Amino acid sequence: MTAAQRAEQSIVDPSGPAVPSVEPTPAAAPLPKITTPVERELRLDLFRGMALWLIFIDHLPPNILTWFTIRNYGFSDATEIFIFISGYTAAFVYGRAMNERGFLVSSARILKRVWQIYVAHVFLFTIYLAEISYVATRFDNPLYAEEMGILDFLKQPDVTIIQALLLKFRPVNMDVLPLYIVLMLFLAPVLWMMRRVPDITLGLSVALYVITWEFDLYLSAYPSGYWIFNPFSWQLLFVFGAWCALGGAQRMSRILSSRITIALCAVYLVFAFCVTLTWHIPQLSSYMPSRLAQWMYPISKTDLDVLRFAHFLALAAVTIYLLPKDWSGLKSKWLRPLILCGQHSLEIFCLGVFLAFAGHFILGELAGGALMHFAVSIGGILIMWGAAWMLWWYKRNADKTAAPAANTADLVGGRS
Repeated sequence: MTAAQRAEQSIVDPSGPAVPSVEPTPAAAPLPKITTPVERELRLDLFRGMALWLIFIDHLPPNILTWFTIRNYGFSDATEIFIFISGYTAAFVYGRAMNERGFLVSSARILKRVWQIYVAHVFLFTIYLAEISYVATRFDNPLYAEEMGILDFLKQPDVTIIQALLLKFRPVNMDVLPLYIVLMLFLAPVLWMMRRVPDITLGLSVALYVITWEFDLYLSAYPSGYWIFNPFSWQLLFVFGAWCALGGAQRMSRILSSRITIALCAVYLVFAFCVTLTWHIPQLSSYMPSRLAQWMYPISKTDLDVLRFAHFLALAAVTIYLLPKDWSGLKSKWLRPLILCGQHSLEIFCLGVFLAFAGHFILGELAGGALMHFAVSIGGILIMWGAAWMLWWYKRNADKTAAPAANTADLVGGRS
């Protein structure tokens, strides 16, 4: 996907009045348009839906399905998938809006969507607190409040509410939306720069990532500590997703399709798998060279360790190679639940956070072993699928103002 070039021509009227001879001023180079695909990329919906399911499963106590999540087989996990696709789809939607309506209108639409996501976060926060507080009180078990990180709210609700509105206080499992809100706030200037210098924009993002590691930049949290997902680091993945959507992926297509690239990615994925095996099987840890371990550890999720970022890139490259855009399986009814969840990611993410604590409570109060763990996990996934289907049905049959599917990207705004 290359940027479309617009040429401007100056028209001279020979019959007009004579004017003093003046050296012509060179016309400013026209800004290239951001070209965005018009057809919905079902692979994005598929993997975003998969990320939502994996996040839900990872938020539950360890069970059988936990071993099917990617965090057990490499350095990255579903969070990287979610943030990258969010950056890609944000550029997909608002890049087209910036082409058609200009910077101011597209910026206003971005800020409107930021507000909508913020309201969704506050609403989820309220419901989540009510759910945890009710369970802790009803069953006389304060450990739920402590485990979910809301003890400070119960002690000082007035102060904690203010800190929550400032995105500084967040219970357990509520860290993704605040990160996304902050990243979306800076999307408009990022798109503005990418119209002019896309590679330099990505380079500045890399520079901020390096500076963050060098000078330990972070956002503080309440009552202590820092954000679980450091926006100064995670912006790299978000901006990289936007860069790919606005032509970067097409410029890299020859590299990504190279067998050498795929081989190197496969080797790195195998290496990451071998390392993670030592985490789960202590007997294998003796095979890890001490110098390699000292260099690698800790692999920070908070600051998006470069090993995690590289693992995601390798996983993405191999996936694109094995799963082409025109793969017929994307139309399969078996993948439809994942795609539907991916197309309604904001609502399904919020529902998944609510269901994760409900599952945590059920597994804590009812002793059912592996079978109960499996039933809770599958039950939560089925509820998420059912909710996504209802949202799809409503937008298709009842909501006359809904944008066509090809023009939506749900979490980032729905309409371009």
